[in-house]
Amino acid sequence: LDDPGLDNAAGEEFLQEVLQILLEEGVRKSTDVTQKVCDWKEPQELRELLDLELRSDGEGRERLLQRCRDVLRLSVRTGARRLGGKVFGVPRFQGEGDPATPVGPCRYTYEVAPVLLLMEEQVLAKLRELVGWSSGDGIFAPGGSMSNMLAMNVARFRRFPESRSRGNWDLPRLALFASQESHYSILKGAALLGIGTDNVHLVRTDERGKMMPEELEKEIQRVKAEGSEPLFVCATSGTTVLGAFDPLGAIADICARHGLWLHVDAAWGGSALLSPHLRHLLAGIHRSDSVTWNPHKLLMVGLQCSAFLLRDSSGLLQRCHGVGASYLFQRDKFYDVSLDTGDKSPQCGRRADGLKLWILWKAVGSRGLGWRVERAFAATRYLLEQVKRREGFQLVMEPEFLNLCFWFIPPSLRGQESSPEFWDKLGKVAPAIKEKMVRRGSMMVGYQPQGSRVNFFRQIVTNPAVTRKDLDFFLDEIQELGWDL
Repeated sequence: LDDPGLDNAAGEEFLQEVLQILLEEGVRKSTDVTQKVCDWKEPQELRELLDLELRSDGEGRERLLQRCRDVLRLSVRTGARRLGGKVFGVPRFQGEGDPATPVGPCRYTYEVAPVLLLMEEQVLAKLRELVGWSSGDGIFAPGGSMSNMLAMNVARFRRFPESRSRGNWDLPRLALFASQESHYSILKGAALLGIGTDNVHLVRTDERGKMMPEELEKEIQRVKAEGSEPLFVCATSGTTVLGAFDPLGAIADICARHGLWLHVDAAWGGSALLSPHLRHLLAGIHRSDSVTWNPHKLLMVGLQCSAFLLRDSSGLLQRCHGVGASYLFQRDKFYDVSLDTGDKSPQCGRRADGLKLWILWKAVGSRGLGWRVERAFAATRYLLEQVKRREGFQLVMEPEFLNLCFWFIPPSLRGQESSPEFWDKLGKVAPAIKEKMVRRGSMMVGYQPQGSRVNFFRQIVTNPAVTRKDLDFFLDEIQELGWDL
């Protein structure tokens, strides 16, 4: 932690070279009428040319630059004047698009996005392998909230396939279960899908924020007695506030006993699977039916990059969402139309989210990604020891993962812990310090209440460039800003 975990100078140099490649291959040639609209390759040939496999070790700079050239060269030139029949935008020079535009903004068919679809296929397979599945399905979605909603929709469709055509009218009253510390997208998803937020049952958690399996069992029995139909359980691996990991094995036992769909929201904690020292936190995840995993969180992939992973390999995702629009998904194409995976998603146009993770994986390998996770964990452990040593800092609890939660007690409140007004006053400290740091512009960190606990700070370190000096500054700044409160 004494030095940054990233070489910013080398990164900047690499980025400049990539932008030159993007400008030449993705913009100039894409708009050059003498260039071919596409350099067609059959899927297996393209897989071999691209060498899509994701390995343990990373690659050198020149190899990565060549990969960027290959991705652009073998993609459809979406800015070509002779490209017709597509209604997405083309690359320009005035900033209407983004750097991914020249490699195809829409990933619905192999015809228009051959490189990106094969890349997505490979990345999803690698993520499923880390979960512990030898087969399955999946899709990249616009964020973890949407990935969680996809899980809810697929679970309903599997149990009640008629819901796709007839809606909720003829269904029993469905019941969903998640912990009190689960992400708010579960409630949003229930509202969006017409299940209703009243039918989301929030299960009690223990003092560390973990779902209590015995309470889940009680809730399921209670809901059944009331005449509702239990359908779906969302366990969380890495809760938003406390970073808690629900006991997946015990929850999976309950779901198996009652025939419920088990979804694991591992948007935050899923990347711990890349670390041999931390993957035990997700023990039992292989027994789930679906998983949400956001590489744009802990792995620092650029927003957005969220994977929805499915254990089922029977085509459930396609059957649930596909409508077979004849202007996109024609059955009489000259190639294998099973590669046209866009109909698996409720979206039509989708961004090149898999490309970002694929390039990063090629650059640093599985070991490098695991190192990022472990470095973040080391930074958290260092901060933890400092919080324990410094006067005025008080832990909310020992962190299990990367969520370090604590209070700062100003000198004016110390020694007043037995006073009835103490906690009310302490709850105002974090918002006051937050306002000062934002107005000063020195740093930014979150705070929130949780249950009966008044406002506390929640510091999370994911940036590999953070050093010990940065971590010391963080605590020094809180101490300085809160000293005279």
